[in-house]
Amino acid sequence: MFLFRRAAQPDSLATLPGLETGRLRIAALAARDAEALRRLTDDPAITGAVDFLPEPFTLADARALIASGRRGSDRFNGVWDRESRTLVAVVGTHLRGEGAIEIGYWVGGAARGRGIATEAVAGLLGLLARRFPHRSVVAECRPGNVASWGLLRKLGFEDTGEEGHRPGRRLLMKADPFRTPI
Repeated sequence: MFLFRRAAQPDSLATLPGLETGRLRIAALAARDAEALRRLTDDPAITGAVDFLPEPFTLADARALIASGRRGSDRFNGVWDRESRTLVAVVGTHLRGEGAIEIGYWVGGAARGRGIATEAVAGLLGLLARRFPHRSVVAECRPGNVASWGLLRKLGFEDTGEEGHRPGRRLLMKADPFRTPI
């Protein structure tokens, strides 16, 4: 008798399903979302804070960012207000080595201060914990970014004491990936 083993498939974010929360719809950005992404992201408050975003952020930049999700190791998720159907934020998910997923996010000016990032990141954390239970979830944040640092702490991230890969950022890790305290 021969036993055939199926080779383990490498992790991929390309097939991560979308989800809905109380106020939001979260799904992979698609080519049709390029103009909405450009409008949201072409803001110095965003491009100045996210080191890989050029300023100005053009339609070509939006298309390239969306296309980067085809590789499966990165995925940019659009966050739409379910009522207005407006793109209000982006949450990026990135495979890091064999054991981690990094998250990052930005929120459009009109949506800041309304709990959008907390709701979107918490929703994605639950999905990532179920889909990739063998991976830890990490984020990089400037300690001076009080709002983002507070959001990550509220969602159960802890400062690892390590510098991040990006200048001026600290590495935070989700302490218990299966518990999202909000």
